[in-house]
Amino acid sequence: MKTLVIVESPTKAKAIQNYLGNSYEVIASKGHIRDLSTKGKGGYGVDITNGFEAKYEVIPNKYATVKQIKEKAKNKKVILATDPDREGESIAWHIAQVLELNPNEKNRVSFNEVTKKAVLEAMEHPKPIDMDLVSSQEARRILDRIMGFDLSKVVQRKIGSSSAGRVQSVALKIIVDREVEIEKFVPETYFLIYAEFDTFKAAYKHNAKRKIKTKEEALKIVKGTTNDFVVKEITTNEQKRYPAFPFTTSKLQQAAIPLLRTNASGVNSVAQKLYEGIMIDGELMGLITYIRTDSTKLSSGFIHQTQDYIQATFGQDYVGKPRASKKSKSAQEAHEAIRPTNIELTPEAVKPFLENKEYLLYKLIYDRTLAYLMKEGLDEVKTVTFDSNGHHFIKTFRVPLFDGYRKTYFDDEEEYDTFNGSQGDLLTAKKVYDEEHQTEPPKRFSESSLIQEMEKLGIGRPSTYAETTKKISSVGYVKKEKGYFKPTELGTLTSTSLNEYFDGFINTDYTSQMEEDLDLIASGQKDKAIELNGFYNRFKPLIETANKEMPKVYQKKVAEEVGEACPECGKPLVYRHNRKGEKFIACSGFSSKPSCKYTRSL
Repeated sequence: MKTLVIVESPTKAKAIQNYLGNSYEVIASKGHIRDLSTKGKGGYGVDITNGFEAKYEVIPNKYATVKQIKEKAKNKKVILATDPDREGESIAWHIAQVLELNPNEKNRVSFNEVTKKAVLEAMEHPKPIDMDLVSSQEARRILDRIMGFDLSKVVQRKIGSSSAGRVQSVALKIIVDREVEIEKFVPETYFLIYAEFDTFKAAYKHNAKRKIKTKEEALKIVKGTTNDFVVKEITTNEQKRYPAFPFTTSKLQQAAIPLLRTNASGVNSVAQKLYEGIMIDGELMGLITYIRTDSTKLSSGFIHQTQDYIQATFGQDYVGKPRASKKSKSAQEAHEAIRPTNIELTPEAVKPFLENKEYLLYKLIYDRTLAYLMKEGLDEVKTVTFDSNGHHFIKTFRVPLFDGYRKTYFDDEEEYDTFNGSQGDLLTAKKVYDEEHQTEPPKRFSESSLIQEMEKLGIGRPSTYAETTKKISSVGYVKKEKGYFKPTELGTLTSTSLNEYFDGFINTDYTSQMEEDLDLIASGQKDKAIELNGFYNRFKPLIETANKEMPKVYQKKVAEEVGEACPECGKPLVYRHNRKGEKFIACSGFSSKPSCKYTRSL
């Protein structure tokens, strides 16, 4: 009897088929095969009165896939090898449901990398489907469905907006709140004072505190000094310089967005290819581990392999060991960080097989992981205080004593300089001067910094960051100016309206707490139905109030021009939004006679 193995990705299926041989058949579900129905009360697909029982139906474009899965599964043992996270566990359960498999039987395997060793090892240790993970994912989907449907209906009817949602609307609120800070910001003037010597510049001791507020005060200090300085104090310390932790999903997106000159979705797309497999010397090989993770852990086997590689390549002095990290607010299952599957596969070795963006991303992941397992660097840090007429100026000098991980990887631009003087030495400054500055408003969020903020606040999950930033852009709530998100008039109206009526739900504290509650459901410590019931009983009255009391605001919508002429009729092209709120390009002559129906996607 053959064994049928079901994975999510067709590319991954091809690689795994090669690893397992002819006694196995590997096919792909191509992601989710079922979703909540849109029938019943509220269109939720959920029986509210019966413990929030979910009602599922096959996704319309997956009928053929489900039919194939059922046919292929006949008279075969079935192994569910979907992705190693809650989403993957949920997909495995849905497949088990359509095949009428017992989820308590050992028919589930998971692996963190698409390599022969990892796949064969996983096949030796099948396990039951983790129903706690499935419950957590189902709770998330139900929450998103109820909040998304109800909030979207309110904003569509009252203010003509496209959509709203549990995470999407909080991300928008973060951007709008930052814009309010910027608009209310009142700059303050302050002065910094420096003493310039031949090879370095020392800062006045109060510069960091920005205490000097007037030109008169600054001039008084400058005039109170002379160009003659004495070395008053020297303190010398040794400072260890530790490498950064390996990449989590959000940290990889933050680093790779500017490197690849793309967005978070673009980073995910390139990373997915590296994970699923690249054809190298005739073999499809996964180059990195699973890309959706909030863990910085590495497997013991990989650690030992990499330590051996470091010793052979750089010497025993450069071999380091992993450090413990603080658990992030969003940390969930015991995944690994994003790392190379094999440290011997250097970026240079695989470069001929990769496209440019694939190479850049692989090198970024490889170098950071390698550096993490190398010995920390060591610097000599010398802080020198210079005195002129009782006015103290300070300069810190840094000299590397041991490069450590910095032999291969620099995660910052550190300036090194030295000071060979002694306490009591006299120095002559070229000049002492002041600089006028003004405090600056907080920066708008770039996509990278928004993801960083969402991670810090515990909002969303690794798999949701890219989709969230994409959504608020596509529905016209934000636009990018010089790479930074600025809320549109529609985005601001949507956020302030939601904030007025749903401030108990559309805020960072609630959304973060809900993520923690979902984690507790995943670990079996909280009950899905109880949590959903508590949410619904507080949320539904607010929807009813908003439907009655939120005023209607009619906006005159002026289409934004693309800056191109229609290739069919010559009229200006404009940006439009479809019923789902997604942005596309259309001809402005659609409503004129004769009507031009030219459209194209972004």
